[in-house]
Amino acid sequence: MKRMIGSLCFTVLCSMAIQAQEQQDTIVVARDGTGKYRTIQEAVESVRAFMHYTVTLYIKKGLYKEKLVIPSWVKNVQFIGEDAERTIITYDDHANINKMGTFRTYTVKVEGSEITFKDLTIENNAAQLGQAVALHTEGDKLMFINCRFLGNQDTVFTGSEGARLLFTDCYIEGTTDFIFGPSTALFENCVIHSKRNSYITAASTPEHVEFGYVFKNCRLTAAPDVDKVYLGRPWRPYGATAFLNCEMGDHIVPAGWHNWGKAENEKTARYSEYASKGPGANPSERVKWSKQLTDKEVRTYTVENIFKDWSNR
Repeated sequence: MKRMIGSLCFTVLCSMAIQAQEQQDTIVVARDGTGKYRTIQEAVESVRAFMHYTVTLYIKKGLYKEKLVIPSWVKNVQFIGEDAERTIITYDDHANINKMGTFRTYTVKVEGSEITFKDLTIENNAAQLGQAVALHTEGDKLMFINCRFLGNQDTVFTGSEGARLLFTDCYIEGTTDFIFGPSTALFENCVIHSKRNSYITAASTPEHVEFGYVFKNCRLTAAPDVDKVYLGRPWRPYGATAFLNCEMGDHIVPAGWHNWGKAENEKTARYSEYASKGPGANPSERVKWSKQLTDKEVRTYTVENIFKDWSNR
């Protein structure tokens, strides 16, 4: 995909590039032994804590079966794959293995901040026997560019309140609640693919946080037999999700949104759309407690407003 990345993404990457001119290390990871390390975890453990310069982990094509943890003291690191479809980090834990529960099932857990992932795949290929997280984020100012996130239930968990995440030109697939959590996340030019009749998002945005999930210029697709998918349901009462200028397939139900079986959520959940298009766009049939944004209201959904103070922290 060769679309232009978002303005914030471009600005931050340029800033990182300038810093990298002063000092930058490149560490090559390769399963075939042609790099410095054969596993990504080994490479991560070699990175110095709280660096002020950028380190690039260049990951050659291959299947990396790892349960990867990027610790909180790791920052200013770029994980760059050789090929988005053939550089694959995978694992197969699910919630019902030894009573593991959802939040230990991750394939990749990102505790560090100011980290970029580009041109790679993160996958949880567990059998469909329970929740199975591919990406679990806790750090702030994380960027994912031209990445693929493969899984079923709970594919992407944005797990930290107040954290800011940017997904650009990514592919995200799943079955139920496959993008969920309390973080603020902007998805630009992404493909969101439903593999089962269920729910796409389950935001748990705190009441005091203005923006939860924002999907801009995304395309919502589905498997051939899927025909009843909701845009979202509130994992917590004030869940916030907006779809702006998105193309929606006919698998999206006319009502659009679900209250998670709790009528009281209809008073607090913050669900909105603007200029949805395609057969799944049915503004007049959406639930009455969702909102169709006006031209004036949508202008508040700028990168600067969504990611307040990104460049100052």
